[in-house]
Amino acid sequence: MPSVTAETDVAVIGAGAAGLAAGARLRDAGADFRILEAASAVGGRAATDTTTLGVPFDLGCHWLHDARENPFTAFAERLGFRLGRANPPPRRMLHLGDRFASPEEKADADAEVDAAFDAIYAAGHAGRDIPARVAMGRGGRYDALARHWLELMSAAGPDAISSVDFAAYRDTDDNWPVLDGYGALVRAVAGDLDVTLDCPVARIDHSGAMIRLETARGTLACRKVVVTVSTAVVASGRLSFAPALPEDLAEAFAALPLGFAEKVAILFSADMFGVPERTALDAIDLADCARAGASAVLRPSGAPAALVHVAGPEARALAQEGERALVDFALRVLSSAFGAGLKDKVLRTRVTHWADMPYIGGAYSCALPGLASLRARLHAGLDARIFFAGEALGREAFSTCHGAHRSGIEAAEAALAALETAR
Repeated sequence: MPSVTAETDVAVIGAGAAGLAAGARLRDAGADFRILEAASAVGGRAATDTTTLGVPFDLGCHWLHDARENPFTAFAERLGFRLGRANPPPRRMLHLGDRFASPEEKADADAEVDAAFDAIYAAGHAGRDIPARVAMGRGGRYDALARHWLELMSAAGPDAISSVDFAAYRDTDDNWPVLDGYGALVRAVAGDLDVTLDCPVARIDHSGAMIRLETARGTLACRKVVVTVSTAVVASGRLSFAPALPEDLAEAFAALPLGFAEKVAILFSADMFGVPERTALDAIDLADCARAGASAVLRPSGAPAALVHVAGPEARALAQEGERALVDFALRVLSSAFGAGLKDKVLRTRVTHWADMPYIGGAYSCALPGLASLRARLHAGLDARIFFAGEALGREAFSTCHGAHRSGIEAAEAALAALETAR
């Protein structure tokens, strides 16, 4: 780790998708730079597990959203990563708590979800920055499914989602899974970038001519900084600034909290589902619409396994009871659809803990109602010396890995331009 006398032109804080992209751009420009990462591995919320299920699965980001325009699509093709481009996509099943939906019920449920989303988009595009719940109304019979899908996409409950922010996201039908792992792809793209691991930055002292990054392992002096940590890390003060952030920037970070979205991976001793590889399952309970919903990928890469996705405040309440509560919930969802016998066939489980990680603090950013315009403030940086990047700054691709990647490049180029201007 750098000593107190160490110095560089540009420091990058964080080695997730944004930090790695920033580092690669600085390397290509021949700049003197360092990347400091709090965790023991690079990637941040892009992380692939290859052991729990015996096949790769992503703990965080997994889908190439807007895949035809996504830069990681070309990276995957160049590096030999398999992508799921099935057309039509794999079958999606709907379970209603005590039985599978009939084709007519499934069509009605899909139509109700579409109508709810259309109402939110209409409010957002009209500039009505209201809670998504107000825009969508209380819905009908399948309101729980609409709520669940909104929570999967935003990691927040409908009352805490800005309709304008939600509508600003560029959504396309080109959403392709990275079968060999998006996290593994992000690390492969980064290549041999030099990253100092296990080195959280506690404070950015920008009071003097040189910026000083204070860590438990020393202080690094630099001229410019690219900050790629999550909005939660800044808003919570885990990364502090001296002098403190101006009120407008502090307000912007607080307006973009990270929501709750986690995965429960379960490996069974045999195939318990009898469905094609990567069949999707949505599950709600019509008898208890307040209960958390769940979505699952069954038999990922052909393994006798399930990846169960939960999100939003209902799932957060379950998680507060402990990891076992999330595993039990996932097993209840699966057993209600495929039989209680599968509980006796569990070999291994793994639960993600993004919300509990002190240097991440949640899933992905979602602007609070009435505050969607505050995202733009972060792009201005601070005093032409401190530049921000990350999924929250992904512009129309916010909350995505490729949005974070692009923001890292943008922030690095801003830092390079500022260095050139100062010469």
